[in-house]
Amino acid sequence: MMRHLKIYPAEGTWVVRANGAVIGESNAALELIQRDYPFVIYFPREDIAAAVLEPSDRTLICDDRGAGEFYHISSPEGLLQNAAYSLTAPSEAAAQVQGYLAFDAGKVTVERV
Repeated sequence: MMRHLKIYPAEGTWVVRANGAVIGESNAALELIQRDYPFVIYFPREDIAAAVLEPSDRTLICDDRGAGEFYHISSPEGLLQNAAYSLTAPSEAAAQVQGYLAFDAGKVTVERV
């Protein structure tokens, strides 16, 4: 079976900002590369401010990564719909990121600092 995922430790310190406000920072993030898509940084859940996450009704289903759930992010400027997600039933190849959170790069800023 061909593996379509690669997961590496994300070197350095990574932050995620929602409308400019830092909602998470981690030195233990993971970088996931899937096929020819841009890489995605996954943050340990404990490194993200839980108070800003609101469960969404939207679910995630991916042939490569498995299944998961989305979250809205509350910010002073309003709710960012389905801006974060977590794999709750990952594929074998993505098992390493179970319990981590990833973010929609079009809705929040994820960067190494």
